[in-house]
Amino acid sequence: MEIHERSNREMLKCHYLIISGGNAMLLGGTVTGDYTTPEEWGVLLRKSGFKAITAPFSCLDNEETTDRYMSIIRDANVVISEIGVWKNLFDPDPSKADEALLFAKGQIRLADKLKIPCCVNIAGTSSPLGWDAADKNNFSDATRHRIIEIIREIIDEVRPEYSYYCLEPMPWMLPDSPDEYIKLIEEIDREKFAVHMDFVNMINSPRRFLMSEDFIEECFSKLAPYIKSTHIKDSRMDKLGYTTHIDECPPGKGELDYAAVLKIMDRYLPSDGAILLEHMNTFEEYDEAFRYVKEMAIKAQVEV
Repeated sequence: MEIHERSNREMLKCHYLIISGGNAMLLGGTVTGDYTTPEEWGVLLRKSGFKAITAPFSCLDNEETTDRYMSIIRDANVVISEIGVWKNLFDPDPSKADEALLFAKGQIRLADKLKIPCCVNIAGTSSPLGWDAADKNNFSDATRHRIIEIIREIIDEVRPEYSYYCLEPMPWMLPDSPDEYIKLIEEIDREKFAVHMDFVNMINSPRRFLMSEDFIEECFSKLAPYIKSTHIKDSRMDKLGYTTHIDECPPGKGELDYAAVLKIMDRYLPSDGAILLEHMNTFEEYDEAFRYVKEMAIKAQVEV
C-alpha cells in the first residue's frame, strides 16, 4: 500500500473514532409499494418515515426520471445511502459478465455524480446455479484474484471522487467475515474501496448465531472506519434440527436482541450512519419492521 493511501486510511480512522457513537442513526430501507411514477413513489417515501433509502433509479434510467426522483428526495430531506449493482460480474456467460461490469461502472459513476456514498454489489460467482449461489470456487485463490483485479478496474476507470465501491458480505462468498474484509481492503489497495456492512449475512455458523452479540461487536469494531452503509435484518436457527439451517428474517421475527444490536451500532456508526431494512416484499412488511426497530431503539435509549 502506498504511503499516502495508508496515511489517508489512518486519518479516516481517527476522524471516524472522534465522531462515532451517541448520535442519531438514519433508519430507513427500500421504498416498496404500488407506484408507476416518481411522484407516486414520493407519496410512499413520505408515508414510510424513512430517513435513509436505497436509490430508486439506476444508470439505465433517463436523466429526466432521475431528476424527478432526486427532487422528491431532497424535498423530503432524505439521504440516499446506497445504490445497488446486484449483477454477477463473474457470470459463466461472458456476455452477461461484460454487461454486468459495464453496469457496475455506470452505477458508481452515477453514484459519484449524485454524491451517493455507497455503490454496492456482491463479489460474484462462476456457479451456473445463480448470480448469488454457493460454490466451492467462490473461495478459490483464482476467484480472490479476480475480485481484486475487477474492483481495481472499476475504481481506476471511473475514478470516483465521492463514492465508494463496496461488497456486501455473503454467507458463502468473499468476504464472509470481518477479517476477510480487512484482507480484501489491504489487497485491493484502493482508497475508494470500502465496506458495506451486513452482519446477518455473516452469521453463517451456529457459533456466530449463538454468540451473535459478540460477533456483531467484532464486525463493527474491526470494520467501522470503512463502513459506508449497513443492512439490518434478523436471524433464526432451528436449535434441534440437523444439520444447521439458519434463516434471514425481518427484525423482530428472529432471535437477535435488537436493543443490544442497536447499542452496538450506535457506539460505532457516525451521526449520518444509515441502517437500512431490506428483503421485504410489501410496504406493510417494511412498516412493521421499521416500527419494531424504532421501539427497540427507545428501549435501548438509542436515537434513530
